[in-house]
Amino acid sequence: MVTVVVPTLIILSGNKVRIGWNLPSSLSWLPSLPGCLLAGLGVLLLYKTIALFARVGEGTLAPWDPPQRLVVRGPYRYVRNPMISGVLFVLLGEAIFLGSVSLLIWFLVFFALNALIMPLIEEPMMEDRFGSDYVSYKRNVPRWIPRLKPWTPRQTPPSEG
Repeated sequence: MVTVVVPTLIILSGNKVRIGWNLPSSLSWLPSLPGCLLAGLGVLLLYKTIALFARVGEGTLAPWDPPQRLVVRGPYRYVRNPMISGVLFVLLGEAIFLGSVSLLIWFLVFFALNALIMPLIEEPMMEDRFGSDYVSYKRNVPRWIPRLKPWTPRQTPPSEG
């Protein structure tokens, strides 16, 4: 929905797209490269995090089937919200690739909503579900800006198995 349907609706509603950003034809490919790289990185991050939710967390991203175990592997050792980071990379990549200010605004709105939802709703739910394991994780792993070195819990949390 967030990375395909909403951007498609934004574009189809008549918002301006400037692939190549109106650069001379010999340079018009330049904005496409970072846009594609960001979107590709985002898709890769989404794939890895969804797979970890299923394999390690024994759940999905659906609210009715959340992970049963705290996932502290892969990208989750560097940043607490790599799945949302993946979505943000895709959205920013789309905005850059298509040269769309409207998609850039959608990227900013989505980020702002998540910046509110994470600390107010998701993190308290995670603390309730995983207790001190999540509190320790939250204390050691940043929400948005990744750590340079992966974090490893001192002991394997009981919720991870």
